[in-house]
This record gives sequence, structure tokens and C-alpha cells, in this order.
Amino acid sequence: MSQIEESVEVAVPVTTAYNQWTQFEEFPQFMEGVERVEQRSPTLTHWVTKTDGVRREFDAVITEQIPDERVAWTTVDGDVRQAGVVTFHRLDAARTKVMLQFDHTPEGVVDTVGDKLGFVRRQAKGDLERFKTFIESRGLETGRWRGRV
Repeated sequence: MSQIEESVEVAVPVTTAYNQWTQFEEFPQFMEGVERVEQRSPTLTHWVTKTDGVRREFDAVITEQIPDERVAWTTVDGDVRQAGVVTFHRLDAARTKVMLQFDHTPEGVVDTVGDKLGFVRRQAKGDLERFKTFIESRGLETGRWRGRV
């Protein structure tokens, strides 16, 4: 199992950053290798990813969601074993630190080698940088879900 921790500062208020992160179906716009995310219920998402030609499908359950603070998840079915949390930290009225922490269990030889070479960590960092570009270029979230789990 690998533990990944990455963060990025974004030039939007904490509410804007959090609201955008709750729009899971928008993740393919900034997450490399994510082809599709379907929001099946307030707490269940279905993911389709493709990395290095390997297509995977899995379900993830939101285990905790506190507006403007955190979203935690765990995978429950499919090809990926992962659990994590993204937290939102107000730096000032117009800046937010987004911190991503997750445990990832590589599946098979390709995943294990990629993990040892730091592929998952680099991808997480890149996804956060693309999130920064996405939300800062818009200035506003594409939607929001303010429910609590």
C-alpha cells in the first residue's frame, strides 16, 4: 500500500474550491486518465479510468462530506483499492489550500512498478495542478452540492 499526500494553493475562496470538488462528473476535465464519473446517488460514484492502455471501472462511496472542509471516500467495488480525503483550508478570503491524501494499493506488476517509480504521486500532483488551472480560469464553480455525509 502506498500513501500519497499532495496539495495545491488555488486563487479562489474556499467555498468555490469545495463546491467545484463536489462536481464529480466534471473530474475528467482535470484528472488525467479519468474517462467518466457517474454520480449514482449522493454518496455513490462510478468511475471509468484508462491509464497506460489499462481500462478500469470501480465504485467509490463518499464516507464523509463536510461543506467547505472535507470529502472522504473509499472504493467498494471494482478494479481499484483506494481510500482517501481531500481537505480545504482557507488561507484568506480569496485563496484556498486543497490537500489530497489517499492510500492506494497497486494491483498487479504494472501498477506495482509504476507506484515504485512515483507514477501515482506525480499523477495526483498533476491532477491538483490541473484543478487549479480549471477553477482559476473559470473563477466560479460549475455546480455545487452542500449536503453533509
